[in-house]
Amino acid sequence: MRAVVYEAPHRMVVTEVADPPEPGPGEVRVRPVLTGVCGTDSHLLAGGFWASFPLIPGHEIVGEIESLGDGVEQLAVGDLVAVDNCDACLRCENCQRGKPLYCTNFRSMGCNAPGGFAELTVAPARKCFPLGGLDPSVAVLTEPLACAMHGADMLGLTPGSDVLVIGAGPTGLLLSQLLLHGGAARLTVAAPSEHKLELARQFGVDETVVLPRGAGEADFERLKALAPSGFDVVVEATGSTDVLGRATGLTRIGGTVMVYGMADADAMVPFNAYDIFARELTIKGSCAQIECFDRSLLALRTGRVRTEGIVTHTFGLGDFGQALTATRLPGAVKAVIDPQR
Repeated sequence: MRAVVYEAPHRMVVTEVADPPEPGPGEVRVRPVLTGVCGTDSHLLAGGFWASFPLIPGHEIVGEIESLGDGVEQLAVGDLVAVDNCDACLRCENCQRGKPLYCTNFRSMGCNAPGGFAELTVAPARKCFPLGGLDPSVAVLTEPLACAMHGADMLGLTPGSDVLVIGAGPTGLLLSQLLLHGGAARLTVAAPSEHKLELARQFGVDETVVLPRGAGEADFERLKALAPSGFDVVVEATGSTDVLGRATGLTRIGGTVMVYGMADADAMVPFNAYDIFARELTIKGSCAQIECFDRSLLALRTGRVRTEGIVTHTFGLGDFGQALTATRLPGAVKAVIDPQR
């Protein structure tokens, strides 16, 4: 079969590899029909975020069941499913302490196990969720929305909060909608791209602010003017340490900063420790997701979380290099790969 292979940090090929084995007990073999491209895929290619080489990446997988292993009764050949890429052993110390995302045997398809940028892949049957008629072009956002669900869980938003989300990429747009439905009295989204801010407005965001890349003091003063006493919650959803360093200054006394965008592992942020101490600020993080797929799919099926306009580009496996950089194209938001194309 053809697949994208990360051979080593910064070295990638699209090549022929052996088909995955027939599925074992409790497993299924899946033929991906769409696999989303994520910023994490670039971090993985650079050797970060749990990368294990050689690696077939691709963790946002929608596919068709091609064959069943022994004991699989809840699925049938031909079913279209969203594949939850994350699995935990449920036996290690972290799992036993209710932290399966930090399982010492954590397995993540497309990160440290073969993923969906391939013509075939194998997954645990219990991690495959039937689409129930949902279009694959919508269902391909199940995993990003699941990450947003986990982010909303970690944030624990207080109803009536004044919320600022900095970043209008796919997960920023999805998380913003969850926060709108989860109790935000006002939600502001700031980002450099007007076409993404237009999507945010269509999804119900109350205020949008153009915040250019490399924004200076005057740009952040415009945000401060919207909430002179500070926002109750500031979500940094870009991965920019410069932006994150500004977040505490936008947060009201007793407020919360959520680190949601992924920065490089060695990136450092200068904070004013006294400011955090004196104003009793809270800083929270949110990393990936686990066991959020059922809620994510339900929100997509009901239309409570909207997705129109998020997927803007579709590529075949052979154009994976272009897909990785597609967000730089005019009007782009998110790219997906059709491995059968």
